[in-house]
Amino acid sequence: MKLYVQFMIILFFSLVGEGISSFFSLPVPGSIIGLILLFIALQVKVVRIRHIFTVGEFLLANMTILFLPAGVGIMERFNIVAPNIIPITLITLGALLLNLATIALVVNWVKTHFEGDYQNKEKNHD
Repeated sequence: MKLYVQFMIILFFSLVGEGISSFFSLPVPGSIIGLILLFIALQVKVVRIRHIFTVGEFLLANMTILFLPAGVGIMERFNIVAPNIIPITLITLGALLLNLATIALVVNWVKTHFEGDYQNKEKNHD
């Protein structure tokens, strides 16, 4: 029963996000709005991590299965995608490089501001 309740909490936020997106005709997908609402609920402690932890871990571990329908849909309509394959590939690679650079900068900033500089510590021990 616990797993059903956890799943229903996650689905509730997804449904509310879809409703907000549809009602206000927003260009943001409802699932993203639902994730933001769930994040806010976790931050203000309306929902605790223990309330969604088990199902959330399961969904994250099996995320690739959740992308299969989208992948099949793209392959089913490949004749529409094919003329734009070069721009799609360039945009995807550009986004990948931008994400990698952003993650590297954020990790470096967190490491130096919150954990200290490991290179200086190693030099002091020599």
